Amino acid sequence: MNFRAVFHLISFLLFFTAIGKFASWLVSIAAGDSTEVQRGLLMAALLSTVISTLLWALTRGTTDLSRRDGFGIVTFGWLAVAHLGTLPYLLTGAIPHAPTALFEAMSGFTATGATALREIEVLPDGVLFWRSLTQWYGGMGIIVLAVAIIPFLGVGGMQLFSAEISGPSKDRLTPRIASTAKFLYGVYLLLTLVAILALRLAGMHWFDAINHGLTCAATGGFSTYTGSIAHFESFRIELICVTIMMLSAMSYPLHYRALMGRPGSYFRDAQWRFFIFVWLVAITIVSINLWRHMDLSGTLAVRQALFQVSTFITSTGYVSADYDQWPALSRFVLLLLMVMGGCAGSTTGGIKAIRVFVLLKKGLREIRLFMRPEAVVQVKIGQKSIPQDIISKVTSYFAIYMFIWAACTLLMTFFTPDLETAFSSVLATLGNMGPGFGMVGAVQNYADIGSGGKIALTLLMLLGRLEFYTVLVLFLPAFWRR
Repeated sequence: MNFRAVFHLISFLLFFTAIGKFASWLVSIAAGDSTEVQRGLLMAALLSTVISTLLWALTRGTTDLSRRDGFGIVTFGWLAVAHLGTLPYLLTGAIPHAPTALFEAMSGFTATGATALREIEVLPDGVLFWRSLTQWYGGMGIIVLAVAIIPFLGVGGMQLFSAEISGPSKDRLTPRIASTAKFLYGVYLLLTLVAILALRLAGMHWFDAINHGLTCAATGGFSTYTGSIAHFESFRIELICVTIMMLSAMSYPLHYRALMGRPGSYFRDAQWRFFIFVWLVAITIVSINLWRHMDLSGTLAVRQALFQVSTFITSTGYVSADYDQWPALSRFVLLLLMVMGGCAGSTTGGIKAIRVFVLLKKGLREIRLFMRPEAVVQVKIGQKSIPQDIISKVTSYFAIYMFIWAACTLLMTFFTPDLETAFSSVLATLGNMGPGFGMVGAVQNYADIGSGGKIALTLLMLLGRLEFYTVLVLFLPAFWRR
């Protein structure tokens, strides 16, 4: 691996996050935060700027990236921005405990939405803004942001884009990868602005609208209130959040095509049809289940089901009701949605809808072959046959996902009081969902998990956000051989 080139480009990522820290400092001044908080945010911004500048100066030279270097930049870059992302928390005193600050920073940059803070409202406005901004950075991926802004990265940009964009396939919209990233971020920025304006018109104050617009478009789930979206008690706000979450959970290349005059691309896309089908079925099942067993009116049952199903399938993590009190069937449906997640090519976590669709198709093929071994049965998505190597990769990914979930659930039993909390905390962080069940459920958080458990879950957020291979490949001895 070309360490000089890798860390030279990481210096730009650190600089981008330093800009966000300066913005948080300005917000802190405008909001009238204490002098200590303002000084801490300014120090965090200056330190990040100095570190990024020194790293840039010490590693200058020609930049020629290989695929191996792309993996290194993504993994080490994410670790670097997360560690420096703790500075606003530590230097302001908002989160004085280092493992907790790292947990919160990684949760932000991976758009997970898990929090270890007991009370959100007590945080200064500048720190709250930084917390939301980390999720906006991480929503589409800070690596793609770098590719979009720094033109000379276009030479090796494909290595970065392939390592960063989630899902089993990378849909390249334009001949130059930098142009692709710019178009994707254009759509992302448009969704963010629409979310902010819509939430403001729905009754949120500007500060809350901006923060929730940033985290909603990123399908991150951080809120400025401990009660999350339930704090506002507004059906209009819930509907706006559902709309933005669902749009962000769809493949961004589809949005691009729709904006270019091809809205029919949605309906022609098999993944989109499957994703919407699962969403509608889940809402129907949960609504009926809540209506029958929770003594809720039909309207309220649909309202709660609509929001919580949407936030789980998009791995956003907002909360509008205490779903831990729901019947077993509804909670199980939410658990399945947490595992699946949204579409490939979106800001969501989870296994991704396309992988689940391929696994279901493969299962049906195996059943048919069991009945007629001599038959030739292809796995098709829409009108396209899926090559066997792609099917093998999807199966392998699912196997790795389940193995890591099982192994880490065993580990988390040492840090949690019950099995439900252990397995759901792993699924929630591995799938970048945030809230889970039990002790980390709807009205609770990760504050009572020990430092060792927080560090383990922090690493799971990174693994889930980068979809395993980008991180796991670094542990292979062959990766480090020239």
